[in-house]
Order: sequence, then C-alpha cells, then structure tokens
Amino acid sequence: MTTSYDVVIVGAGHGGAQAALQLRTQKFEGSVAVIGEEPEVPYERPPLSKEYFSGDKTFDRILIRPATFWADRNIDMLLNRKVTAVDPTAHLLTLEDGSTVTYGKLIWATGGAPRKLVCSGHDLKGVHGVRTRADADRMMDELATTERVVVIGGGYIGLEAAAVLSKFGKHVTVLEALDRVLARVAAEPLSRFYEAEHRAHGVDVRLGVTVDCIEEKDGKATGVRLADGSVLPADMVIVGIGIIPAVEPLIAAGAEGGNGVAVDELCRTSLPDIWAIGDCALHKNDFADGITMRLESVQNANDQATTAVKAILGGTEPYHAVPWFWSNQYDLRLQTVGLSTGYDQTVLRGDPATRAFTLVYLRQGKVIALDCVNVVKDYVQGKALVVAGAEIAPEKLADASVPLKEMLAAA
Repeated sequence: MTTSYDVVIVGAGHGGAQAALQLRTQKFEGSVAVIGEEPEVPYERPPLSKEYFSGDKTFDRILIRPATFWADRNIDMLLNRKVTAVDPTAHLLTLEDGSTVTYGKLIWATGGAPRKLVCSGHDLKGVHGVRTRADADRMMDELATTERVVVIGGGYIGLEAAAVLSKFGKHVTVLEALDRVLARVAAEPLSRFYEAEHRAHGVDVRLGVTVDCIEEKDGKATGVRLADGSVLPADMVIVGIGIIPAVEPLIAAGAEGGNGVAVDELCRTSLPDIWAIGDCALHKNDFADGITMRLESVQNANDQATTAVKAILGGTEPYHAVPWFWSNQYDLRLQTVGLSTGYDQTVLRGDPATRAFTLVYLRQGKVIALDCVNVVKDYVQGKALVVAGAEIAPEKLADASVPLKEMLAAA
C-alpha cells in the first residue's frame, strides 16, 4: 500500500520535530508526515546522557511535545519504521516493511547512529552507545548489577555518562585515544580542567590508550583489553566515539555527499525536492570560516529545520545561525557559543580553580567562540562578540572584572 503526503520528514529527532512544527507555524495546510525509526514521538536527546540517565527527569518531561499535540495539528507520526530506499524521480520512499510513501517535498533529518568499535566484542551484551531512549533504558536496567564501568571516548557524551555513573557510586574508567579529553572540540585549558574534575570525583581518566578488544563470558562483556595487553574489568562498557550519519539511502539515490549529505545555503540536497538538516547535513558554516562540516547540536538541527521549511514555502533566506552547545557534568554547566575551528589563540577569563571561568577563542585577532564554565553572563554577552567578529586586545578580554558587553561597545 502506498500513502501520499505533501511533505514527508524522515527522522523524528529535534530537526524533524522542528520542521513539522515550523510547517504548521508558517500556516502550511498541506499533509505532513514524520517517519521515525523509534516507537516514541519526538523527544529531547541531550538529557539521555544527563538528566534522564540520572533519573532526574522522567521520559514524559523530555518529550518535545505530547503525543496529542501532533495529532491535533494533523501531523501523522509514522513510528517504528525505517526508510530503506529513495526514488527521487518518482518521489517515492520504500520502508523496511515493504510499504511505500510518496512525497511532494522531502526533509531528511535522520541524524546518525553511534560509531561502533572496530574490534571483537563490540556487539556484546553490556556494551552500549548513547543515542536513543532504548540505549539509556538498557543501561539503567543494568545499573543494579554494575559496579565497574569503562567509558571509551573522552568527548561530551562519554564524560557526561561518566559524571552520572560516578554520582551513582560506580567505579568508572574513561579511556581516550588522544592525549587529552575533548581534544576535537576544545583547547587544552578546558580539557585539563575537566580531566582534573573527573579525577577529583574518583573517575580514572586514562589518556593516549588504544582498545584492542572487549572480553566476554557467555555473551556478556567482562572487560576491556588494551593494546598493551592489560585488561580493565568491566560490568558495563559505554562507547562514545562519535556518530556515522544516516544518509545511505540518499547517497544511493545519487545525492552528493559522503560523511553526511551535502546541502546548499538553503539546506537543499543535490536531488530535486529533497532537503537535509541537522547532524547528517554537510554544509558550509559561516562561523567556521566557510568550512564544510557537519554540526552535531540541537541548535543546528532546529535552525536548519526553519531554513528548510521557509525554502520549501518559497523563501530564500540562507542558513546563518550562531552555533551554541551545552554540557552538564557534576555541578558544572559548560555553555559554548561559536565554533573554535581554526583558532590560533586563546584567552582565559577568570581562574579555573574557582570552577567559574571562560575560555575565549581568537582567529586572526577576532573572537570566534567562547567556552563558559558556570559563567552565564559571559555566554549571553559573548554571542554578540562572535557575531561581530570583534577585535579586542587579549589583555582586555582576560580582565574578568569588565563585562564583555562593555568591551564590545568600546570596540
């Protein structure tokens, strides 16, 4: 059986939900469907490794909207379904169950799947990624019988999970292949600060280590063997080493791309009537000096959704949104604005020993990003500096007693 919609959105995460919301907000009256692989209506992803995993928020509190909201706005939620093929000529989607859906316009918002370890044991019971509610629920179900946890990957997902598990009283070891945590997204002062914080909370942070395999007994992970032959006993293994963008059907259909699907400034792919947004969209970012990249953030997914919907409805406003991110670990709230890609200088505002400071990133003398730890004021005021590409003397930026908004006004 084939069903038809004016707009089909593939992916029920932040981007897909925002696209559906925007269509109705923009008074689009045509038929809309959201196809999602999970059984749940759209929910927030960041809390999975933070508030939901810790039990501070129940699932209903992380829903983007209640289930009735979508029905009330005539947005069909086609859940527990996966698109396996796209026919851009016939405007036809084939689903895993053999059914088909035709579309007038298509928005691809599938995000990605957790990257798996390239070693034996990656698929054992007790080895987890953190991408879906089901992932988090499986980990939560195992907590009662878990004492020792090995987290592979020192990025935000891994560190956030380590912080929660540490608070639960588990013995946690974090393994990072590079010489510092957060090496791909932050400068060394921030990396060293978080390494020290985790160690102060009892987490064993190991740097420059390589995993050889996951050891097992009766199909369950029992430890992590390192390249040097040593074995870390583990009741649970969490793998946070990035994602693989879920774009195979589009690439197979002829869309340009590779590590993501390429889009233009309006989020259009190279295929007719198909847009792509969020984690899977490979785009030129104005705040990274025009570098082509994928941006894994709620902000990017939501803002690209708005751009794509406006374009579908005849708009021509290009995507140009200031990137922002956040991470909660222990009682630390990190807020980032801008992209530090290509920075050539950093300036420290405040003292990390006080657990409240800001790291300002410069490129050719211009402010391009700020990492703010427990300093909300700098985060809020710093956005204007990033937008303006403000040129402010490093010694002035370092003076935490002077508000950033005053520096911008003076500049």
